[in-house]
Amino acid sequence: MTISYTKEKKVGEGTYAVVYLGKQLPSERNIAVKEIKVGTFKDGVDMSAIREVKYLQELKHQNVIELVDVFDEEGNINLVLEFLPMDLEIIIKDTSLLFQPGDVKSWMLMTLRGLHHCHRNFILHRDLKPNNLLISPDGELKIADFGLARSLSQPNERLTSNVVTRWYRAPELLFGARHYTEVIDVWAVGIIFAELMLRTPYLPGKDDADQLTVTFQALGTPTDKTWPGVSTLPLYKSLHVYPEPSRAELLNRFGAASEEALNLMIAMTRMDPNKRCSTEEALTCKYFTEYPPPTKPINLPMKTQKKRESEEDYESNKR
Repeated sequence: MTISYTKEKKVGEGTYAVVYLGKQLPSERNIAVKEIKVGTFKDGVDMSAIREVKYLQELKHQNVIELVDVFDEEGNINLVLEFLPMDLEIIIKDTSLLFQPGDVKSWMLMTLRGLHHCHRNFILHRDLKPNNLLISPDGELKIADFGLARSLSQPNERLTSNVVTRWYRAPELLFGARHYTEVIDVWAVGIIFAELMLRTPYLPGKDDADQLTVTFQALGTPTDKTWPGVSTLPLYKSLHVYPEPSRAELLNRFGAASEEALNLMIAMTRMDPNKRCSTEEALTCKYFTEYPPPTKPINLPMKTQKKRESEEDYESNKR
């Protein structure tokens, strides 16, 4: 049986890729096709496309987007991905949707399960944020966009610190660290956790310098006493020392958070990466076993496709 794919509707375009919605034939399965524009690269294929193919072929998990196929068309590489109609950012921003504690717990559980699978396969994601957490029609959350992902480095290998979207960038990256571990992803998930509870970005820095200020105002300025060796990082400089927030301050900031939810968020957003929890430690914390239980994915709040399409048509007509 010959399998082919259609490209029926363009839904996104960047410098290096175009994303279409389409169907897998003859099954009529809905799919997304990410077409990589090979001709835009001086030396051939963009490394991010190679990484995305490599890692998605290695990672098979309920909470990681499925790479269905890869094919060549007119010299361009096409990634066929499962159809996931929306992302967590859309859901967070939709004020008509009400979140219950079990909903937030469910999204966190699915994110951490997917990320744990990445880390146990020695893969760093390096760009976790709400719009890279896609939602399937039946409510399952899946980690997507592995263009910045890479294998865990050797101890002496130097990495770029210019990874992760600024608002979700761990402090060691803000300080220019060239050696870091998978806990940069854990930090990002901790900030997403805060955003889910607040329904607004938690650390929205205007630029890299402001990101440091915003982060330390919220969580305290690290020093060599609280984070041994921090002053040796490349971009470290003397900063205003903001105090670490007390537990009472955090409880006031996150009024709907349970004690165990707060414990988890604190563990995921510790300044010193050596003290930050792993995905395994996060998944086994009491937060996930206390009442209420995580909402079943099919029962999670979701923007309806019809409503989303009408909003997209309105925006298109405005343009």
